[in-house]
Order: sequence, then C-alpha cells, then structure tokens
Amino acid sequence: MKSFYTYLLLAFTGTTSLYAQEIDTIPINTKGLDIKLKRSPLPSRTGTIPFKTVEINPIVVDAKVNYWKTRTSVGINVNQATFSNNWKGGGVNSLAVAGLVNYKAEYSKDSYSYVSELILEYGKVKNKDQLQKKTRDRIFWDNKAAIQLSKNWYFFGSINFESQFDSGFAYSKNAEGNEFPNLISKFMAPGYLTESFGFEYKPSKYFSTRIGTGSARQTFVLDTAVYITKDANDPFNPAKDKKAETKYGVDFGKKFKNELAFQIVMNFEKEVFTNTMLKSRYQMFIPYDRSLVNIDHRLDVSITSKLNRLMNVSLTGVGLFDRDNDTKIQGSQTLALGVTFVFPR
Repeated sequence: MKSFYTYLLLAFTGTTSLYAQEIDTIPINTKGLDIKLKRSPLPSRTGTIPFKTVEINPIVVDAKVNYWKTRTSVGINVNQATFSNNWKGGGVNSLAVAGLVNYKAEYSKDSYSYVSELILEYGKVKNKDQLQKKTRDRIFWDNKAAIQLSKNWYFFGSINFESQFDSGFAYSKNAEGNEFPNLISKFMAPGYLTESFGFEYKPSKYFSTRIGTGSARQTFVLDTAVYITKDANDPFNPAKDKKAETKYGVDFGKKFKNELAFQIVMNFEKEVFTNTMLKSRYQMFIPYDRSLVNIDHRLDVSITSKLNRLMNVSLTGVGLFDRDNDTKIQGSQTLALGVTFVFPR
C-alpha cells in the first residue's frame, strides 16, 4: 500500500515538471506582429559633450606669524584725606600719589625664547606740616634669553638692572622739632647690574627657577654724598659731619664693586582666584669670595585683584636681607586702590 502511494506521488511530480518545461520552452513567432516599444520619458542626446578648461586663480592669504607677545599696564593710585581744624578724632591732612608702569615682551620660536620685563614705580606722600616722603621708587629691568634642552630644562643667559629715580632720605628732628632729611640714596647710588648664565627649570608656564652657576654683579655708588651724615642741629658745619667708610658694599672713594657669585632666581605668576593674580620673585645671591653669612636674599610679592575693567586693588610686599645695606631684615608693604590701563586689551 505504501509503495502504491509512493509511485503515485512520483508520477504526479514528474508530470508537473514535464508540463512546466513544455510551457516554458514554447517558441513564439513574432514575425508580422505590430509591436511598438514605449518611448522613454528621459531626454537623450547623442554625440560628444565638449568640456572647456576654466582657470582658477589660487587665493593667497597675506598673513604673517607673529612670534612676539607684549603686554603693558599703567596704574595710578591716589589717596587723599582732609580734616577740619576742630576735628576731635584727630588726623592730619595728606595727599599721596603713586604710579606704576609694567611692560613685558616675550618672543618664542622653536626652541629659542626671549623675555624682557620692565617695572617702573614711583610714589610720594605729603602730610601737613611735614616734608614730602617717598612711598615707592624702583627701576627694574630684566632680560633673559634661553634655548630649550629638554621638556623642562633650558640653558639661559640674562642681564638685570636695578636702581631708583629719586633721592632717598632718612628723617630726624632738630632741637626745634622740625624734620631734617639726610641723604642716604639716589639714582645709581646704589645701582645694580647683574649678568648671569646657567640652567633654568620650567615645569609650567607660571613657575620657573634659574640656577646661575656663573653670575657677576656690579654695585655702583656714583655720588659720595650718600656717605655723609649731617648733624640735624648744625647741618652747615662740616666738622660735625659723619662719614661712612663703606656704603652698599662699596668703599669710599670708589665708584663700583664687582662680585662673582652663584645665583638662584625663582618666579611665580598665576591667577590663583578669579580676577586675582599672585606674582612673586625670590632672588638669592651667594658671593664666591665671602662666607655664607653674606648671602643676599630678596623676596617680592604682589597680589592684584581686578574689581572691574579699570579699577583694582593691590597688596605688595618686599623683604630684603643684605649685610652691605643693613645687618637686619628690611621690609616694606603697600596697599593701594587705583586705576589700571592694560594694552593690548
């Protein structure tokens, strides 16, 4: 029975295949038939398409790479106070004016860099019934050229100049109670010129350390008047004058002194808070021909906070230890509110 159904299925399949093959292979004679092909709606064109060459002029960009970056800031601070004659709180009329100019230029190309920084400061205060006195007076000009040796190390050479604009006085009172000034410093008395070369470590843009293995400093005292201390009660009597044999490390009768030394200079400048810049410079000068107790130290620190586009408040401080000037640490501090113009903006 199973064989019967199997034969029947095979017979049906074979018949269907033969029938499909016969239908698919039936020839059709198209001779004499009117067959029309439908025209394509797309446009057609025969022949060659001509191409015309069009000249395109290249665009030349007139741009130059500027390797210089400069910044100039000019600040003015004014402080004034006035009291009536019957003011019971006490006080003295005063007027203080101070100015600051800071110019910095930086050049950087490949492994070579150059930095020049100029700082000019001057200020005076006048109190009623008193002599005018200086509050700020400084000329500072630093120049440094460097060649990069590795990622953080440079070989540098630098030259630095420092002095002051105006005469400086030490004030005392005579028998009548009036102030008497004694000249103790002026322009190029003293003046310092320092040359140095060595290696610089700069791990970031805001911090660097110079190690000056070969440094020389010339100290100038060009006016011998700073050696003389006059008597406040009898200033016109030369017999009562006191003469110092050495001033700022320079012997009386000489104009300058040269020293060879090992020098370290550390610089830090960074925006520590929003619109608040911290800038510091520490300098250590170790003479080769003197004992270690004669190491010179100087630390300059300034914090400037910008209130708006023009106004700012600044706090500056200086600490100095130099046995050629004094056996004790010298210090100065200034707090000022003023106007600052920065170029370029």
